[in-house]
Amino acid sequence: MIQVLLYIAEDDLRKTEILNDLSQLQSEYPHQLHIINISEDPVLQEEFGKNSPVLDIGVYRLIWDFNLSEMTKAFSKTTERLIDAESKGNRALVERITMPLNLTKTDKFSRWFSKHYMLLVNGFTFLYVFLAIIAPVFMQVGWELPGKVIYRIYRPLCHQLAFRSFFLFGEQPYYPRELAGVEGVMTYSEATGYDDYDLETAREFLGDETLGYKMALCQRDIAIYSMILLFGIGFSLSGKKIKPLPWYLWLILGLGPIGLDGFSQLLSQTNFSFLAWLPLRESTPLLRALTGACFGLATAWFGFPYLEESVEGNRQEMELKTAITEQMDQNLS
Repeated sequence: MIQVLLYIAEDDLRKTEILNDLSQLQSEYPHQLHIINISEDPVLQEEFGKNSPVLDIGVYRLIWDFNLSEMTKAFSKTTERLIDAESKGNRALVERITMPLNLTKTDKFSRWFSKHYMLLVNGFTFLYVFLAIIAPVFMQVGWELPGKVIYRIYRPLCHQLAFRSFFLFGEQPYYPRELAGVEGVMTYSEATGYDDYDLETAREFLGDETLGYKMALCQRDIAIYSMILLFGIGFSLSGKKIKPLPWYLWLILGLGPIGLDGFSQLLSQTNFSFLAWLPLRESTPLLRALTGACFGLATAWFGFPYLEESVEGNRQEMELKTAITEQMDQNLS
C-alpha cells in the first residue's frame, strides 16, 4: 500500500479539504495516510513551515497550493514507479513507497554519533595523550610491564628518540643533543654516555631512576595532540560554533613553522653534498613544543569546524526523521 504523509499545522484551514480529496482517491489508489502535526515540534516547523501543507505521496512531494488533479497525478506516477520497481526487483524503492517510515538501528546510531562525535574525538585524543604521559609514571612506581607495553604500542606512531622527548621524575625535563646548543642542561650524551647519533639506542632508552623516564610521545607530538585536545574541548563548549581557520592561515601558522623547523633540521643533517650549504642544526625542546602546538591548534581549528559541517546535515536529517516517526508511532498507538 502506498504511504502518504501530510505535514500540516493543526489549525490549517486546508486540512479538511485535503483529507476529503484523499478520501476520494482511496478506492482508486489505496494508501495509508499519516498526518504529521508540524505545530508540535520545532524541527518539523523549521522544515515544513514555509511550504505547509506538504504532501508526500510515495516518492513525490506536493507543497502548499496543490489540488485534487495534482494529487491524482502524483498517485498515478507513484503507482507506475512501484510497478516498475517490483518488476526490476528494486526492493529499496518498493519499501520506500509501501512501508511506513521507521528508525533503523543504523539511524539511531547515526543520530547518536552526530550528536556526540566530539565527545568521542576528545575522549580518544585525551586517552592518546594520557597514556603517553602515564607510561613514565608506571615506570617510576615500578609497574614496568604496563609501562613498557605502552611504549611498545606507541613505537610505530612516534620515533621516541630520548633526546627529543620530555622526561618525568628526573634531574631535567629533557636531555637534548649537544648540537641543539641548549645552555644550562646536561646533554643526552653527557647524561647517558650514549652516542648522540646512535638512533636505535635513543629509541630504546626509556630512562632510569636518576634521569627520569621519557614520555611515550616525543616533544613535538605531545604538543600537537595536547593542543588538538584543548581546542576540541573549547570547540565543544562553544556549541561547535567556531568558524574554520582559512586554509592559507593553516599553511602559514600551522604547517609553516613545523615544516621549517623540522625540514631544516632534517636536511641539514643529511650527507648530501648539494645540501652542504645548509648550516648544521638541531631543534631545541622549546622550539619543538612551540611549532608542534601551532600545528596542533591550527589543524584542529581548520578541521573540526569542517567536520561539524559534514556531520550537521546528517544530524538534521536524523532529527527530522525521529520527529516524524515519533508522531507516526503516537498516532498508531
